[in-house]
Amino acid sequence: MALPVLSQAPVKIPFDADANFLKLNYQLNLGEVLGVAVNSKGTVVVLNHPGSATTGPLYGNATTQLLEFDSNGKYIRELGRGVYGLGYAHSVRFDKYDNLWVVDKGTHAAVKFNPAGIVTMNLGRRPEGPDEPEYFDNRKIAQNPPQHHDGFFNGPTDVAWDSDDNIYISDGYRNSRVAKMDKHGNWIMSWGSRGNADGQFNTPHNIAVDRQNNVYVADRGNGKIQVFDSTGHHLRNILQNAPYDKKRHPTLGDIPANAPDETAPWALCITNTTPQYLYSIDTEPGRLYKFSLPDGRMIGYLGESGRDVGQFNWPHGLACPSENTLLVADMNNWRVQKLTLHPERVTSTK
Repeated sequence: MALPVLSQAPVKIPFDADANFLKLNYQLNLGEVLGVAVNSKGTVVVLNHPGSATTGPLYGNATTQLLEFDSNGKYIRELGRGVYGLGYAHSVRFDKYDNLWVVDKGTHAAVKFNPAGIVTMNLGRRPEGPDEPEYFDNRKIAQNPPQHHDGFFNGPTDVAWDSDDNIYISDGYRNSRVAKMDKHGNWIMSWGSRGNADGQFNTPHNIAVDRQNNVYVADRGNGKIQVFDSTGHHLRNILQNAPYDKKRHPTLGDIPANAPDETAPWALCITNTTPQYLYSIDTEPGRLYKFSLPDGRMIGYLGESGRDVGQFNWPHGLACPSENTLLVADMNNWRVQKLTLHPERVTSTK
């Protein structure tokens, strides 16, 4: 059995946070920000859930808005208005060709937009009105996991690509697997099932692929990042296990009676640097973690949960355009924060 990669004296990384990077105004407020992506030109796309419903039907409000900003945070345009595959989108990512991909857990679809903003591919199919109050009831799913069907998704969460442009989708809130397709959208394979063993998932919430085509899955419900090769063979686990104050009150909810040592990964990103680094973030204690690749050693961490600048409240998405510049979709603080890390200021490992 593959052993988890343990942290080795991680350090606290100094950083600056800018909560006003995006140039907003009274006509352009953000609601819950679930994702953020940056393309090769520095253009930023924000996945926003505004405070009004779009056309349904989905259980509760259907709400998805794609907002584009330039590299300085100036608003450019809204994308995808009225696109059928957008109902309750969960993540946004740019591929290496600057195509924008949106994964929607409500419509069970992954939609590809070219740089002009035109839809060029749809994966999965939107059901006719999943208007069910218990549609994402985690307890019922655990008791009776849905059956996987090739070519279809069930609450998908994120997308990533390997060096051959194969597509990987974490699938997701009801399904518990990773789906793999070629660059044309043709189904190749899937792996995973509901459970807590290696190779099983409980809400695979985010996904990323490094240059060696290792696949990293944020297995949120099981509190670990699982690493696979491109064929689904489990390689190892990465844990977010740096000590933290377990008595500190969360931003939402009660203090847990038995807080875990390993915190749940919510979002991932891998830098396009040499060497590459993996960043991951949790909701409590609200920290961003930096790991070396491919070994998965924890280098350091930063941040905490809260509502002030430099704090996070259910951070849901990450973009890392460089090793020391990151954008955080700070979901329940209704904002995007731009972080500038300063590892050169680290003076002690204590």
